[in-house]
Amino acid sequence: MQSTRNFMMRLGLPSGDLSDLPSSGKRFPDGAQYRVEIPSVEGPRALAAVLAEAESRRVRVHRVSQGSGIMLLTDREIQEMASLGAEARVEVSLFVGPRAAWETGSQILSAAGRNLGARHRGMDQLVYAVEDIRRACGLGIRSVLVADEGLLWVVDEMKKAGELPADLVLKVSVQMGAANPASIRLQERLGAGTYNVPTDLDLPKLAAIRAAVDLPIDLYVEVPDNFGGFVRHYEVAELVRVVAPIYLKFGLRNAPDVYPSGTHLESTVIALSRERVRRAEIGMDHLRRYYPEAITSELGAPGLATPQV
Repeated sequence: MQSTRNFMMRLGLPSGDLSDLPSSGKRFPDGAQYRVEIPSVEGPRALAAVLAEAESRRVRVHRVSQGSGIMLLTDREIQEMASLGAEARVEVSLFVGPRAAWETGSQILSAAGRNLGARHRGMDQLVYAVEDIRRACGLGIRSVLVADEGLLWVVDEMKKAGELPADLVLKVSVQMGAANPASIRLQERLGAGTYNVPTDLDLPKLAAIRAAVDLPIDLYVEVPDNFGGFVRHYEVAELVRVVAPIYLKFGLRNAPDVYPSGTHLESTVIALSRERVRRAEIGMDHLRRYYPEAITSELGAPGLATPQV
C-alpha cells in the first residue's frame, strides 16, 4: 500500500485523508477565507426576500443560487434577478437545464439510476444546455450551476474561444458527486470555478481535497433532507480553518422539495428563503464565537461573479 501512497504524492495528491487537519493557507482573491451562500433562491421575489432578511439580520450574503433552471425563468425574471444582484453586489448563480430528471428517459426513476438526474442526455440536450447559458449571459448573469463534466468542458472551451463571457463562473453542483481529491482536481482542470462537495464528507477528507485543489469549495452547513439532512453548525469554525477558501452554504432541513419551482409555490419558496438566512445567522454566530479572527469578503469582492447589467 505504501508504494501506492507514494505514487499519489508524486501526482501532487495527499497520501491519504489528513487526520491532522492542517490549516489552509489558500484564500479568495481578496484574501478572505469564507463567503456565505443561500441556495434554492428560485426567482426575483425570493431573491428580494433574501436580501431584505440579510439586511435585517446583518448577515452578509455573497452568493445566491437557484435550482429549477434557467429554462424555467422568463427573460424578465432573469433580468430582475440580475438587477437585484448587481445592485446588492451579490453573485447570482442559475442552474442549467434541461436535465435528465425532467426529460423522457426512465433510468433516473430506478434506484441505481438516480445519479443521472442532473446530467445531459444526448447531444441535443447538451446543445440546449449551452443555449440556456447563452440566454442567461445575454441577460446579465455571470454565474451558472452545472452538473455534467461534458458541459463543463464545452463551456470552458467556449469561454476561451470568446463564445461566452470570459468572466463567467462555472459553479459545479453537489449533484456532480466527485468525492476525492483526484476527481475534484479533474473538475478544476475542466474549468470548474467553484466545487460543491458531497454533503457527508468529514474534515479529514475535506482537508485532503483542499490540499489537492485551489478552487473555492462550496459546502452545505445545513443540508436539505434529500441530500442527507445534516446540520453542521458547530463545525463551521473548523470548516473555515481547514477548507478555506470556502462558500458556507445554508440549506434547510425539514423543508419541502420545491423543484421545479414557479408562481404556484412562490409563497413557500419565499418563506424557505427567509429561514435559510436565519440559519445563516446562527452559523455566523457560531463562527464569531469559535473563530472570531476568520476573514470574510466584502460584497462585490474580486472573484464574485456579480451580474453585469
